[in-house]
Amino acid sequence: MLIDPLDDNHSTLNRVYKDQSYAEGLLFTAYSKLPTVSFPFDEVATDDAVTNDKFNVYLRMATGQWSAQFNPEDQWTNCISAIMYLNRFQSVVDSVPWKNSDPVINDLFIWRLKGEVYALRGLFEYHLLQRTGGVGSNGQLLGIPIVTKVLDEGTDFNIPRAGFTESVTQIYSDLDKALQYLTMLDYKDLTANAANDNLVKTLVPGVPGVNVTKYNVVFGSSWNQRISGRIVKALKARVALLAASPAFSDGSSQLWDKAANYADDVINISGGIAGLDPNGHKYYDATRVGAIKLSSGVDQKEMIWRSALVTNNTREANNYPPSLFGDGRVNPTQNLVDAFPGANGFPISNPLSQFDPANPFAKRDPRLALYILYNGATIRSTKIITGVGGGTNAKDSIETSTRTGYYLRKLLNENVNMDPKATSTQRHYEVHMRFTELFLIYAEAANEAWGPDGVGPSGFSARQVIAAIRKRAGISQPDNYLASVTSKDNMRDLIRNERRLELCFEGFRFWDLRRWKADLTVPAKGVNINQNGTTFNVVDVEPRVYDKNYMYYGPIPQNEVLKYSAIIQNKGW
Repeated sequence: MLIDPLDDNHSTLNRVYKDQSYAEGLLFTAYSKLPTVSFPFDEVATDDAVTNDKFNVYLRMATGQWSAQFNPEDQWTNCISAIMYLNRFQSVVDSVPWKNSDPVINDLFIWRLKGEVYALRGLFEYHLLQRTGGVGSNGQLLGIPIVTKVLDEGTDFNIPRAGFTESVTQIYSDLDKALQYLTMLDYKDLTANAANDNLVKTLVPGVPGVNVTKYNVVFGSSWNQRISGRIVKALKARVALLAASPAFSDGSSQLWDKAANYADDVINISGGIAGLDPNGHKYYDATRVGAIKLSSGVDQKEMIWRSALVTNNTREANNYPPSLFGDGRVNPTQNLVDAFPGANGFPISNPLSQFDPANPFAKRDPRLALYILYNGATIRSTKIITGVGGGTNAKDSIETSTRTGYYLRKLLNENVNMDPKATSTQRHYEVHMRFTELFLIYAEAANEAWGPDGVGPSGFSARQVIAAIRKRAGISQPDNYLASVTSKDNMRDLIRNERRLELCFEGFRFWDLRRWKADLTVPAKGVNINQNGTTFNVVDVEPRVYDKNYMYYGPIPQNEVLKYSAIIQNKGW
């Protein structure tokens, strides 16, 4: 040829071997795909909430449209894509010039980044397993396709799903490998001294010549919010809880024992029961978010892992009542309101709770007022009336009014002003994992493994953990109801209810109901309140149309089943 074509201006894979920023982009792409980058509010597809948005995909799913072709809970493409990026990054990480001017720091970066790759791959494998693990059309309990290498042109992409147990083993393998590299629990700066110089040699044994100064460059506090050793340990507890749950196991005490021990490990290294953040159940409010000062290392004790701080008003715009210029989207149900006990901890179905049907929000668990706006509650100096005469805030008044008689309060920063004449924003963040979840994992698993009062390696029981959570919530002491719960079955009910309350609107309820094999078809209820606020009539608001023969497990996307003959669909889909 007389003229050879020039390369166009698109980067190719070869660039990763020369440009560390471009190479790390492969890893950042996986971080950007974290399924917890925002709260899904899929509670509106459960008995905990409905939405007033008639086009909401979760509303459609909950009322009969969930299928392998329409699945708002789908993470198949997202998770597999992230795993592919991680595998590609793993294949090049040793060859990228991370710090040519200092071979020790270069090797430290390789060491840490290998840990991140294994940890993130295990995380995406877990989320994929949670959503698609289930009984296949062949009658076997199936997991996920296991892909641990780069798939290039010419590779056979027709990879079958591994068995459920094999999939869990693969996730543990990745997480355990991650812990070989992420040996320090958190990213923090160490003081330069001889003792710490010796310490870092044990933390990164594969990097000769390391000292504290070089270690801090790669493992110091500036890397906070990257996946860490503590996060990986917590992820192992999540995986073990899923594997031990009724939908995926025969109730083996060994599986529950493993879940309890993994959670115990994280709780123990984080201060034990005494380490429970006294304000952890209010982590989202303006005071606590505003107190975060990253420059001086001040963060919320409750957070194991969270997103970066952002300044916006999206949650408030979506969920404030209409009188506060919000769309009132997420409407808690009467079902959830009834799950909050009396102030003394007794369920409201128990006469000892002092529940008064004519004054139903008095003498209740303080978390009810924290998390839910009910008739007569005040927010931003505005009294919200959801009964007759409440104007736009009243049930079913306008398109953005509540459908249940309740509005969401949890997760909102009440310093936000949505008045168009003076709109303001505030700091927010998303939660990937918080300590309260680990306490609840421990309580659930410990009760199943050893009963209400059996103790784990650190010497505390399911009862003691639940006691601490309820005391923090403001349940009056002594907690006589908790003391009255003596059987494993009754403690199970209490633990599940505490999980429902503590983690409400954080994306857990939909999959908790399924892993427990609980009733999926309980209708979402609301309340009609008269103008004087003296009569409260509970009504059905929305059905929950799920087939209990197979909808404990999510579907594989139908197009994947059509493309790949080796992929077996879950039974019923």
